[in-house]
Order: sequence, then structure tokens, then C-alpha cells
Amino acid sequence: MPRLVLTVIGDDRSGLVEALANVVTNHGGNWEHSQMTELAGKFAGIVVVSVPADRADELTSSLGELEGLLEVSAHPGAEAESAEAAQAQPTLTIDLVGNDHPGIVHDVSAVLARHGLSIETIETETRDAPMAGGRLFEAHVVVGLPASTQVGQLRTDLERLATELLVDLDVSED
Repeated sequence: MPRLVLTVIGDDRSGLVEALANVVTNHGGNWEHSQMTELAGKFAGIVVVSVPADRADELTSSLGELEGLLEVSAHPGAEAESAEAAQAQPTLTIDLVGNDHPGIVHDVSAVLARHGLSIETIETETRDAPMAGGRLFEAHVVVGLPASTQVGQLRTDLERLATELLVDLDVSED
């Protein structure tokens, strides 16, 4: 079955997920995976759905029914990997905490890109710093580790960056 990647955004209010799920279900789609959250008063997310090939166009055009509630874009997705293939590659997890300032995500992603690594997931947030004032930035990043990755050099580069940025860094292999 083909898979579609849906990107969604709308003003945060109750019933948004249900409205989207109704359209998917009514057109024979199966909700496989999603990441959705409220950000700055908006509800935003990404959803992967599988749908029978003969109903994919119908589902895509029916997403327009959500206009005024959600803006939804549909993009063709890759076929599902087997569970074995998905688990074959080890990962590296990077947790970072420090005073917030512009450029942290850029700097971390630049190190990863220089090592030819692709980010599988990234979650970031800022919050008030307890007792110290100001804002803290936190990031949780998971990257796939191809066999050719020189983990020691990567770790050294990330630790050097953490020192430059004055952030706490924890790097672990999974």
C-alpha cells in the first residue's frame, strides 16, 4: 500500500486530530505514525498514513474538507521498511542543555552533517532557568550511525562544540 506523509497546521483547539482521523479512516487509510504538538498557539504535526492505491487520490483531494480547520499537505512517502531493516542500524543519542542563544541547532547539525550523519529525530525546547534567570535550551537528537562512522572523532567534535557553546552534553550509543 502506498504511504502518504501529511503535514498539518492549524489554530490549536479541540477536535483537530479527530477531524483529520475521520478523513483518513473514511477513505480506507491507516494512521501509522505521527508526531504532533502545540507550538506558539498552533497545532502542528506530521502523520504517516497508508492507503489503498486506488483510494490515494481520493484521500488526498478530500483533505481539502478540513480547510478553515487545518491546513493539510500530502506528500508521497517511501514504502515501509521491514522491521529487521529498520533495526539494523545503531543510533547515537545526543542530549544537550545550556543557556539559550541563537545558533545552537545550526552548530550541532553542522557537526553531524560534516560527519555525514542524518538526524532521525530532534526535539528541542526552551524553558525558564530555575533560580538563575534567563532561558535554558534543551535538545534531544537521535542520529543513525552507518558502520563507516568514526564515533570517537564525532564525540570529540561534539565535546569541543559543547565547550564553545558552554552547554552540557551527553552522548550515548544505542
